[in-house]
Order: sequence, then C-alpha cells, then structure tokens
Amino acid sequence: MNKKEMDKLTEKIFLSAALLLGVIIIAILVFMSKQGLMTFTEVSPQEFFFSAQWSPDNNKFGALSFIVGSLLVTLAATCLGGHLGILSSLFIAKLAPAWMRNILKPAVNLYMAIPSVVYGFIGLTVVVPWVRTFFNVAGGFGIFTTAAILAIMILPTVISISTDALGGVPRELEEGSLALGATYWQTMWHIVLPTAMPGIATAIVLGMARAIGETMAVQMVIGNTPQLPNSLFSPTSTLPSEIVVEMGNTPFGSAWGNSLFLMALVLLLISLLLILVVRKISSVKEVRA
Repeated sequence: MNKKEMDKLTEKIFLSAALLLGVIIIAILVFMSKQGLMTFTEVSPQEFFFSAQWSPDNNKFGALSFIVGSLLVTLAATCLGGHLGILSSLFIAKLAPAWMRNILKPAVNLYMAIPSVVYGFIGLTVVVPWVRTFFNVAGGFGIFTTAAILAIMILPTVISISTDALGGVPRELEEGSLALGATYWQTMWHIVLPTAMPGIATAIVLGMARAIGETMAVQMVIGNTPQLPNSLFSPTSTLPSEIVVEMGNTPFGSAWGNSLFLMALVLLLISLLLILVVRKISSVKEVRA
C-alpha cells in the first residue's frame, strides 16, 4: 500500500469515527427525548417545571427543587472556584519562576485524575462536620458544602485552560504597557487579563459544565432532600443526584421513570447549551485574533 492509499484509508477511518460519534450522540438525544417527553402524558409541564412537590407514591412529580438546586450549587461553586482558579492561573502563567511552573502545571493535570467519589468521601468525613461545627447548623449538608466541594473539583479545568490563555498573550503587549509607564499590576489588570478573557471565559463555562453534571460527590454531601433550599445550609437535591438515587428503583415506562428521563434530558440540554456558549466564545476569540 503506497502513501496515497494509506492517506485515503486514514481519512476514511477518521471520517467513520466522527460519523459514529455523531450517530451515538443523536441516538442518545432521541432516546432521552422520546422517553422523557412521555412524562407529559401523565404529568403536566406546569407541574413538572414549576412545582417542587416530588412524591412518586402520591403521583407528584414536580422537579423544580432539583433544577433550582442544580443551578444554585453550580453558580455558587463557580463563584468560589472561578476566582481562585483565575488567580492561581495568573500566578502560574506570569508570576511563578520557571522551575515552580514546571512543577505546578503537571500537578494540576494530576489533580484532574482524582475520582469524584474521593472528593465526596472527604466532603462527607471532613467538610460536613466542619460546616456543622463552625457555622453551628444542623446536619452540615446543603448548598454551601456542595459548592465548596465542587469549587475544588472545577479548579483543574479553570486553572489549566486559563493558564494556557494567559500564556498565549503576546509578550509585546506587556512590554509596550510597561514601556509607557504602567506598573506591573496595571499591565496585568488592563492588558493581560482583558486579552486572555475569551480563554478565561471558556474555562469558567467548562467548569460550570463539570459542576452541573457532577453526581457522586454531590450525592454524598447535598442531603438528597426534594425541597427548595431556604438557605445555604439547608439540604436539597440536584438533577444528577436525584437520578442516581432513584433510577434503580423505578419501573421502566412508568410516570416515575419517565420523569427521571426527562430530568436527564433537561440536564443534557443545559450541558449542550454550555457547550454552545463555549463555541460562541471561541468564535469571538478567533475573530479577535
């Protein structure tokens, strides 16, 4: 087989892999949509999306508390982990000496390999008792504890992508700012960060996608109570945690089971929306470049 034939074969293999991946994604979306939308044959959309009453034994399938819980823990985790991740990436990319940078960057990558159940176990045995004692609250489970764990979990994503974005800022921009009389921190704040902002925004959105889809760690520290949270320390539940808790006990095709599929569909659509946001940010970055 000559080089030209090998190139054509390789191209066909890559094309087949891409088509297969597309078919799998479409199949998952179709199946989830078909099964999830069957919920509305027994449950009204108004009840599912705007009611917090979840009691399958009484045919109550309001998922509002799970949707709100997912959004709250994601936003809280992003607020905690996003700022810390950006500051850490700024240190790694611009302030750390070369020998320290060479240690920190691989360490961040290794940080991604820690299983989520380990985070959940540490949260259950360390963070929950600390929150219970320090804030003098009952239980220690809830939005705050979950957000703290998720903030730690999204740090590798935020740090890694933000570091690459900050490292890609042309050195000439920094030198020009310093030559015009700006201080180093003024250069960082007014030149480096705005230039790297599309990449940093991508890191934040991908961190949010990681947080909203997390299951095991959240399930272990959220409290798993189907109720709307009334404070940062009240237990609640999220879409992924409720699905993993109840999916094994539900008859397939029942209103209960279909409601869980619809919750999974909502979660999938939110994740797809975040991916589209990343694509939009990337396109803006390419236009600026």
